[in-house]
Amino acid sequence: MRRGHARRRFVGAHGGTGGERFSRPETRNGRRTRRDGVRFVTGLLWLLLPLLAALGWSVGRARARALAGDPSDAGSRIELHSLPGHYGQFVLIWAALPPLAVLVLATVFGGALVDGWVASQIEASGLLDGSKSAEQVLVEVRAGLALLEGEGASLVHVQASDALARVEGTLDLAVVGAFAVAAAAGLYFSRRRITIALRARNHVERALHIALLFSSVVAVLTTIGIVVSLFFEAMRFFQLVSPAEFFFSTEWSPQTALRSDQVGSSGAFGAVPVFAGTLLITAIAMSIAGPVGLMAAIHLAFYASESARSWIKPLLEVIAGIPTVVWGSFAALTLGPQVRVLGEALGLQVASESALAAGVTMGVMIIPFVSSLSDDALNAVPRSLREGSLAMGATESETIRKVMVPAALPGIVGAFLLAVSRAIGETMIVVMAAGLAANMTANPFEAVTTVTVQIVTLLTGDQEFDSAKTLAAFALGLTLFFVTLALNLVALRVVRTFREEYE
Repeated sequence: MRRGHARRRFVGAHGGTGGERFSRPETRNGRRTRRDGVRFVTGLLWLLLPLLAALGWSVGRARARALAGDPSDAGSRIELHSLPGHYGQFVLIWAALPPLAVLVLATVFGGALVDGWVASQIEASGLLDGSKSAEQVLVEVRAGLALLEGEGASLVHVQASDALARVEGTLDLAVVGAFAVAAAAGLYFSRRRITIALRARNHVERALHIALLFSSVVAVLTTIGIVVSLFFEAMRFFQLVSPAEFFFSTEWSPQTALRSDQVGSSGAFGAVPVFAGTLLITAIAMSIAGPVGLMAAIHLAFYASESARSWIKPLLEVIAGIPTVVWGSFAALTLGPQVRVLGEALGLQVASESALAAGVTMGVMIIPFVSSLSDDALNAVPRSLREGSLAMGATESETIRKVMVPAALPGIVGAFLLAVSRAIGETMIVVMAAGLAANMTANPFEAVTTVTVQIVTLLTGDQEFDSAKTLAAFALGLTLFFVTLALNLVALRVVRTFREEYE
């Protein structure tokens, strides 16, 4: 009925057929409001899920207490296998998991079902003139074209908008019904299962084990997915650019021209200067953050008083929370000019943007990462090792150098590795203080660039994902991943060696 009415209104207004345009100000209210209303209901279900879980816990706990009897009456008191909280958790799990599964399935597959059904209805309507596919019309409707006045909206968009609102409304109502049925069934049957013979704690621990296993699998699959996606895009890049040029060439200029007769139309994709700049800035940053952070951790762990420690460590952690754009502004406006003045005073030619300014700023920024984690590692060393060393006649400094630091070395190596990863992945400070020039140099007073900066530059804006310029970002990302993986393997080897020695 709605479709026929829309068709009659269209013909009456224009006296033509479905290919003509018309204005429909009345559609501005109605379809969009109705669609947003049912989406609000679906979103409300996600908010109700924690309340449903709390209700299940309360019901299960109350049921267990009722079975156990009056605690003041020893004669009627029944000892249950598990605590009342375990029975509450048992009902919570079965009351929350089925509706959660309904919401997850609706979120993952609902959009595809709606799009497929509406696209089939658009194709069956016979209103397509061949210039657009049903999928293109559906994309335009979702973008709001059916609500435009005048130019742009045709009868096929009206029909698609009606069908989309109708199917989405039906799907959301079905989700609401399935959610209610799943919640009620889970709550009812799990409560009925609470008896004296039920070993609720075993069920809860098994569910917790499954949840932990699922989390581990998700983490592993996410990593595998990232590597696979980078790998296939990088392989597309290496079909356009030889690996020898990428890994061994010293010229990086990926800004390809739009026409073949323009200068630099082929581009240059030698990544050696990019990785050289990354290693240079990382080395400068770690030469500052490593010693300063480790010495700060030793001072906090062994020399600082409790009152001094109570304000020094929070202050270091506050430094770690400063946004990188603030650090970049400091490097560009304050430290960069000072580095240039210092270089000119020494008779050196210093660029306005230098690796030294970016590296020093980055090193100060990651000091809290090294100090905080190293401090935790030093405090985790058994106190008996320190006391035994002092009892044998060693001084405080000898105890720290020969006992405490080697015993805490696995944690310290982890702190340094995290700091290196943080330095390699930093982007904003390098953009603002070191520039974008890919220079093959070891001079800290010259401008350089890093891998992450080039990835951001290559993928910023509307890019074509079939050009070597854009695909180069994925090749850089894949190479950076394996470099970081190699660092992790080396760090694990070092940690394993010292653990075998000090355990």
